[in-house]
Amino acid sequence: MHAHPHGASGSPHRSPASAVAHSHGSAALPSDRATRRALVIALLLAAGFGVVEAVGGWIAGSLALLSDAGHMFTDAAALGLALFAHWVARRPPSRRASYGYARAEVLAAFVNALALIGLVVFIVIEAVRRLLAPQPVAGTTVVVIAVAGLLVNLLSAWVLARAHGSFNVRGALLHVLSDLLGSVAAVVAGAVIVTTGWTPIDPILSLAVSMLIVRSTWRLLAESTGVLMEGVPAHLDYEEIGQALTRVEGIAAVHDLHVWHMSSERAALSAHVLVREPAKWPQTLASAQRVLAERFRIDHVTLQPSWHQPPPGKRVIAVTAVAPGEQTSLP
Repeated sequence: MHAHPHGASGSPHRSPASAVAHSHGSAALPSDRATRRALVIALLLAAGFGVVEAVGGWIAGSLALLSDAGHMFTDAAALGLALFAHWVARRPPSRRASYGYARAEVLAAFVNALALIGLVVFIVIEAVRRLLAPQPVAGTTVVVIAVAGLLVNLLSAWVLARAHGSFNVRGALLHVLSDLLGSVAAVVAGAVIVTTGWTPIDPILSLAVSMLIVRSTWRLLAESTGVLMEGVPAHLDYEEIGQALTRVEGIAAVHDLHVWHMSSERAALSAHVLVREPAKWPQTLASAQRVLAERFRIDHVTLQPSWHQPPPGKRVIAVTAVAPGEQTSLP
């Protein structure tokens, strides 16, 4: 028998403290508004300057500028997706989505990471083609537009960084930071071409930036995949949580322990616990909830009490010794 979504249950006794208090109400609204505002500002900056860079890159014949414009347009799409996901994630739970829609932001981060990897593949192919067949590049035009793009990307990154955030905001920020690197590469490429006339620097720096983007994007892709696959959050230790539960007075062992992300910022837990004294389950439950909330910041907990040893084949976490006279089965 399981509890309501925000509590913990499975007891023959009704606990007066069957749920941990939550704080997801009006206090979170200013943060939501700040995140939405940051995403809108970054979206407008990316879309507007992407047009400028695309036109400038075409005129100047610069792959560095064109790839940066591609980043900008990908950013605009990514920011639009992030904004939409942010709105969807705030919808309340329903009969068809009992957990709500918080994972929409994680899904957006996953899609954005895939889009960035696709963009990198395109840039690499084009860079190799230009290395094999160099093309003229207007270095002065590249420098002027790239410097302006650098300033725009710095402003966007500053706005998004101040919003703090979820995987979703991190994904959007990663897009902008990749643009920032692209702008730096374009400035350097333009300066080298102006001073030396060596045009291969343009695709070479595009390749270098692409490799940097892949490294950070792969991390985001791995983390968002872990959330979607309901893996244990990276900042939590599965064994440590199990051992902490067995050290709660009244709990002898833990099995069927599951820890997963409900959203990018909130973890949930369910477990079966072998209790020593069934009559004291309400107090044991309250103590376990308090440990999970205070030590691990897990406030969405479902605990199923068991009065018998777990069946064979179950993975039992950190069984502790039972003191003489303590009860491990029903009378």
